[in-house]
Amino acid sequence: MSTEKNPLGVFLRDRRSRLDPATFGFSGRRRTPGLRREEVAQRSNISPTWYTWLEQGRGGAPSADVLNRIASGLMLTEPEREHLFMLGLGRPPEVCYRVAAGVSPRLQRLIDTLDASPALVRTAAWDIVAWNRAATIVMTDYDRLAPDERNILRLLFCNPTIRTFQHDWEAMARFVVGAFRADAARAGATSEIADLVDELCRASPDFDRLWRENEVISHGEGTKRLKHPDLGDIELEYSGFAVDGRPDLNLVVYNPIDPAVAEQIRRQVKEKQRTGQRVSAPELLGASGRSKTNGKPHARSREGT
Repeated sequence: MSTEKNPLGVFLRDRRSRLDPATFGFSGRRRTPGLRREEVAQRSNISPTWYTWLEQGRGGAPSADVLNRIASGLMLTEPEREHLFMLGLGRPPEVCYRVAAGVSPRLQRLIDTLDASPALVRTAAWDIVAWNRAATIVMTDYDRLAPDERNILRLLFCNPTIRTFQHDWEAMARFVVGAFRADAARAGATSEIADLVDELCRASPDFDRLWRENEVISHGEGTKRLKHPDLGDIELEYSGFAVDGRPDLNLVVYNPIDPAVAEQIRRQVKEKQRTGQRVSAPELLGASGRSKTNGKPHARSREGT
């Protein structure tokens, strides 16, 4: 069968040819580099005949389980595993959630360039794992919080002072719970958030009530309104972005609508950089606002955090 008609086989042969047999305890003289087909089959716990057929383009489409075993046997990276599924099944693999250990230095440097736009990176469990200086001014100084306190839902539902910063706390809280549920499902983290959900249901009757409503909401774009103690009543547009290769992470950037507010934030960021001192900020100002689609508000209110 020609290369053009069997891209899966070409990809498999290429990846096994790159592996060092000695690394996996295989020995013996070889005419070609890499692992033999039967060795890949052994590492993948599948039939050598079935694996040979895959490389030869015979036997029909493989199952997702077989592809996952081969990906493990060939030690594929996540992008390579996704490519394997696209070749074998015409779709990406199911999302496999992993707990975020932080963000790359490149991503941190990127959000640090936004001197007037607060930016946050959150996990599917809504833990904040990265932020810029503008966020410490407009939201809260996450450096002052312990890692387990940097969770939006814990702050929102377990700290009564949060309500005083909201224009419409009820609508905002309902939006947050629905978006949280959607994010967890999208990242394949439904079972991983179970303990957090149980904790919040016990700690907050409001969260328990809203969680039982089973609402699912997208958190793509919208408007966020804050009662800021220094900046006054402000309004920001926000957009959410998936982090490529990390389905567990979401980048949210907030852009002040009023240029005067943006300039105030920029000045405070510069002052913070100059002095190296912390800038006081309210404890996670969750926002109230109208989510937008093509610049038009939805019929019902959408609240952002």
